[in-house]
Amino acid sequence: MDKFTTLEGVAAPLKIINVDTDMIIPKQYLKTIKRTGLGKGLFSEQRYKDDGSENPDFVLNQPAYRNSKVLVAGDNFGCGSSREHAPWALLDFGIRCVISTSFGDIFYNNCFKNGILPIRVAQEDLDKLFDDAERGANATLTIDLPNQEIRGPDGGKVKFEIDPFRKHCLINGLDDIGLTMEKKTSIDTYEDKLKRERAWA
Repeated sequence: MDKFTTLEGVAAPLKIINVDTDMIIPKQYLKTIKRTGLGKGLFSEQRYKDDGSENPDFVLNQPAYRNSKVLVAGDNFGCGSSREHAPWALLDFGIRCVISTSFGDIFYNNCFKNGILPIRVAQEDLDKLFDDAERGANATLTIDLPNQEIRGPDGGKVKFEIDPFRKHCLINGLDDIGLTMEKKTSIDTYEDKLKRERAWA
């Protein structure tokens, strides 16, 4: 998993509440277990018309936001089913941080496991960040995880809270496998001990 320390990039405003995981990545994209290639399906029912052409009104199709790294979203983002394909699709598109007032619990946990930083902020701060994000190509936000702050294009700052363990994992690029591998020496020692003590097994 890629490390997350400081992220600077364009923020796309998605002023929709209760965005569920089916909207993030529709069911027809769930046939794969690969984490790559899902970016094309991100918000596909909003991004594309019935004939397959792009919907120019959807924010991620607008020139200023095609390479967004941050998504500023409405309340209760990522609610609904537990599909891990939702953070996979965001990450494959290039989004590494989602900011909202609240998240679906399973989606929130899945983000951390896949190197995406979900940030909870107060509604007042979210409104300010929406204002920043609506500046188009000038909507650059800096997400500073070590200092737990979001810096806007005009120098404004929003502080955020994060669980210290999750912060440690993101900064060091540790997913569940990485955390296990940190204990490899202890695991190897234990297994060697078992082999000696239970040679008959």
